[in-house]
Amino acid sequence: MSRILVVDDQEFPRQAIADLIDHEFSVVAATAASAAEALTKLNEESFDLVITDLKMDGMDGIGLLQKIRDDHPGTEVILVTGYGSIEDAVEAMRIGASDFVVKDGLSKVLPIKISKALENRRARNERDRLGEENQYLREEIDESFGEIVGDSPEIRHVLGTVTKVSGTDSSVLIYGESGTGKELVARAIHRQSNRSAGPFVRVNCGALPKDLVESELFGHEKGAFTGAVRLKKGRFELAEKGTIFLDEIADLPLDTQVNLLRVLQEKEFDRVGGEQTQVADVRVVAATNRNLKQMVGANEFREDLYYRLEVIPIQLPPLRQRRSDIPALVAHVLEKKCREINVPLRRLTEGAMQMLCRYPWPGNVRELENIIERTVVLVDGETIGANDLPLEEGLALDGAPTADLPDSGQVGSSGDPESADGEGQMTQRLERLEREMIERAMQETKGVKTQAAEKLGIKTSALYYKLDKYEIDYSDDE
Repeated sequence: MSRILVVDDQEFPRQAIADLIDHEFSVVAATAASAAEALTKLNEESFDLVITDLKMDGMDGIGLLQKIRDDHPGTEVILVTGYGSIEDAVEAMRIGASDFVVKDGLSKVLPIKISKALENRRARNERDRLGEENQYLREEIDESFGEIVGDSPEIRHVLGTVTKVSGTDSSVLIYGESGTGKELVARAIHRQSNRSAGPFVRVNCGALPKDLVESELFGHEKGAFTGAVRLKKGRFELAEKGTIFLDEIADLPLDTQVNLLRVLQEKEFDRVGGEQTQVADVRVVAATNRNLKQMVGANEFREDLYYRLEVIPIQLPPLRQRRSDIPALVAHVLEKKCREINVPLRRLTEGAMQMLCRYPWPGNVRELENIIERTVVLVDGETIGANDLPLEEGLALDGAPTADLPDSGQVGSSGDPESADGEGQMTQRLERLEREMIERAMQETKGVKTQAAEKLGIKTSALYYKLDKYEIDYSDDE
């Protein structure tokens, strides 16, 4: 129940306003005979609204307003004034008053002003609550799946496997083309595992100099070779009680594969030049964009190591095989890049989004991030059209489906999707479709917005924005 404090140094108007409030509203009303008494009550209990006379002995309404703004910034304030003090009341609103009301006609106008002020207070409380909830959800999502974005069946299958394997120490081998997000999946496995408090150490096996691979992975003793001027811990020691991610595992030399097999089988290794065996309490997640089974057949990769690594295989789909995730990915990357570069959030035209959805993305999500970042940096203005996208010539229109976007049909007299009439018609169709999808998701999840957002493949904060945009009832059912 809302709480209102009435402040006036004259008893009759003070009690008249309190009686009016009691008659018109189901609230708790209190009174104070001075600004000092009001401040004492505000420090002792919380009020949603303060209604104060402007002219009072001692501290006046302006002084009380300033103290409330400093010490109780969430409290709404309505000033009551006579005709001769309207300029003062307007100034009070400039410094933070919610509203003001003239004493003549008080009984007619004040209830409207009170309703508006209390609604503002409720809306602010709701925004604060949603902000905290969205922050919690963002942290929760970041802790579990990081920046893995999408709701396609393909990506849902991947995330389901991640959840299942995270509770074990089994070795995982992630397959996928370059740029599909293999490291993101490895980090998600680590975050959800019982090793999440330990380190996550990434090793790009293809980038290690062949003569230093052993030293980098397992460390070396001082004097083990020329240049070994001190003891150095390897990546496995640095990953103790955590997870080591061996990216591009197919590039690991055959002689090093023997030592890696020992780590997986015996949970131990030796530093280069060392005599004391080291224990490896590490979970191994590996990744490759090559066919390891074919490499085993060609004697380019050890068969025993292959089976030790591929206890749990995870196959990441290329972006062209999960096109329905492209709009959500584009929105996520666009927001991220605009924030990083510190520019206003850009808007994509429907023609630009259609172009992105039809592009084959040979470089997968990494290429998408590159394209969006380059576009954000180079485009003037806040709107990105199809012609602004630096897509590779000859690949932009490959005839692929457009990721659940509606058929544009004839848009504008020339059929150009970038024409003004065409964009207007396309916007209406897209918004109609988007509204229907949101309403269906809300119905299927019985109004649980976190589940509806997950179903739609968007952030919960984005769903709240869309609900407001389309004026869809979102009374809190969670």
